[in-house]
Amino acid sequence: MSVRLTVLGSGTSHGIPMIGCDCAVCTSPDPRDRRMRPSVLFSFDGGAVLIDTSPELRLQALAQGVRRVDAICLTHHHADHVAGLDDVRRFNWLRGGPIAVYGNAETIRGVRAMFPYAFRDDPDYPSSKPDLHPQVVDGPFEVCGREVIPVPLLHGRMPVLGYRIGGIAYCTDCSEIPPASREMLRGLDVLVLDALRRRPHPTHFNLAQAVEVAREIGARRTYFTHIAHELAHAQTNAELPRGMELAWDGLVCASP
Repeated sequence: MSVRLTVLGSGTSHGIPMIGCDCAVCTSPDPRDRRMRPSVLFSFDGGAVLIDTSPELRLQALAQGVRRVDAICLTHHHADHVAGLDDVRRFNWLRGGPIAVYGNAETIRGVRAMFPYAFRDDPDYPSSKPDLHPQVVDGPFEVCGREVIPVPLLHGRMPVLGYRIGGIAYCTDCSEIPPASREMLRGLDVLVLDALRRRPHPTHFNLAQAVEVAREIGARRTYFTHIAHELAHAQTNAELPRGMELAWDGLVCASP
């Protein structure tokens, strides 16, 4: 049974174009250089799993025709990955019920603190709000009959999660993939991997590091994401090895 991944946002925490920036990428006419904050959607027969709720979630859902979310998997609770959580309430209406939110213990604590009203049973709350059921991840779990495999990563010293469904894995915001997690990424058709910029960064892979990691993992196709304005889409792709390229907002890839 095939699985598909849609890139809703491929940009870094500022988004591209950045506010007040006139660089070549921020002013580029190439639509692939316009990058919303990072989020993706896994979809398969009978289900849809949203990874992260970026600040532009509403705009992303409208742009890509997202009409269904059965579960949300959070990589971590930094604002560029969760600030759109309130927009999930529309998917509650479309689904007709609550939505489970998965993450490690620190992430669940973080989003509860950031959005306390969304996790509180309060019949007197004066407006519509998300209906969310938090689930602390401690291993693989099922959503709509499909196995979701959480992949432990390090974002600097912060433990975060990537996710694998079938032959596709999404690993954003990472500067290290432990050996055991690399084994969980074997045999991929598609890997979507963090590659922030050319210069080193303390909590993200830079482009050279990401290419090295992608070669070691050996996915059939690798797309780089969480991209800053230092990487122009067309120019960077011309330099990358065969089978690797920058992701872009609206990219759709599939695995049998």
